[in-house]
Amino acid sequence: MQTVLTRWLVLIFIALGLAFLWIRPDLKTDAILAASVKLAILFAALSAGALTIAYLEVRGWSVRVRKLESYVSALPAAETDLVEADLVEDGPAEIQRLSRSLRVMSQHVREVVARVNLEASRREAILACMAEGVLAVNADLKVIFCNEAFAEAFSARNLAAEGRTLYEVVREPALRDILERVLRTGAPEKNCFQLPTAGSRWFESRAIPLGSETRPGAVIVLHDITGLQNQELVRKDFVADVSHELRTPLSAIRGYAETLLDGALEDGMNNRKFVEIILSHAIRLGNIASDLLVLSELDSNANAPVESQRIPVLEVVESAIHSIENAAAMRGVRLNRDNCQDCFVSGLRFRLEQAVVNLLDNAVKFNRQGGEVTIECGYADGKRVRISVADTGIGIPSGDIKRVFERFYRVDKARSRPAGGTGLGLPIVKEVVERMGGTVSVESVLGRGSKFTVTLESA
Repeated sequence: MQTVLTRWLVLIFIALGLAFLWIRPDLKTDAILAASVKLAILFAALSAGALTIAYLEVRGWSVRVRKLESYVSALPAAETDLVEADLVEDGPAEIQRLSRSLRVMSQHVREVVARVNLEASRREAILACMAEGVLAVNADLKVIFCNEAFAEAFSARNLAAEGRTLYEVVREPALRDILERVLRTGAPEKNCFQLPTAGSRWFESRAIPLGSETRPGAVIVLHDITGLQNQELVRKDFVADVSHELRTPLSAIRGYAETLLDGALEDGMNNRKFVEIILSHAIRLGNIASDLLVLSELDSNANAPVESQRIPVLEVVESAIHSIENAAAMRGVRLNRDNCQDCFVSGLRFRLEQAVVNLLDNAVKFNRQGGEVTIECGYADGKRVRISVADTGIGIPSGDIKRVFERFYRVDKARSRPAGGTGLGLPIVKEVVERMGGTVSVESVLGRGSKFTVTLESA
């Protein structure tokens, strides 16, 4: 601005000096008309010069202002570095000061934008890798954000759900009700519910308000507790089953013991029978306690590293057959070892032998008089070993096949108790085989027998 004023003052002084020298002769001769014409010409020339100077100044300011405008428009973007060279330190002092201020401000803006981008990328990475499902909506229940865990829980294929309504992403009235209450009351809310659209899984949710009063919203976090719910259900069923299984033999032992104390000890025809009944129920209690200890040990060491051994399967089969021979002979059941090959697997030998003994024991207990049990072992292919136990017993109804590996589940309860079954033998087999990285399956025809097959990786 000072430069412009200086130019104006210089122009005015020059114009006044020239006007005085040019008009002075006319003033001396009283040539008023000539002097007036000269003054008009000088005024016109002075105006033209002033307009020229003003035009040049305005043009210079306009160029510099356009450069500043381009610089400011590109501030957050990467193009800022490309246009920064246009902010030369020239021109009027006001433009120079403004340029220097913009340089400082641009550095602060880029630092703030970089921090915001970093925090946004961190937040997105954290939300993306969370196991919990996260959903955020605005006041109109339109989706602002949902992470991959939420999309997987509800099989929502399209993660780019921003701007879509809640019902377009997931049709679940429970979620809508919770989010509406949070938006209406502004208070956090915790719930536990089962969602049919998420495969009937159980979730624990926490919903809180999101945003400000002018731009309200809500966010809900879903934690999958299906496993915990199933474990709690299994625990309740397990306690109920154990209580039931223990109560029956304990009641029998107590009843026959009281009978003996009330005078049956002197009854020579029945006292031995009563004692044998007490003994059989005591043995049953011991078997239940033993199986429960095995399951407890397997459960407690479920995640513990196992020191594997190279197990000769043929030796395990022969040892299991020797363990069952007496029981099979007492029941008139013939044990056959057929197509047994010398093969090896990795794991704990005593656990594998325990599983094979349980399979043979069940095959003998639930067989018919004069029946047969056939055990085979060998390579199913180059990488797997197969152990199968087939019997000619009562078989398993098709509706019960899926449940035979459940704890305390017995197909024929009336026959299981006299046979000494606890309902824990097959669950132990399943636990042992799965701990060794294998699988166990069953095929059965009612009235003709069953076949259990264990498949393990070869060593």
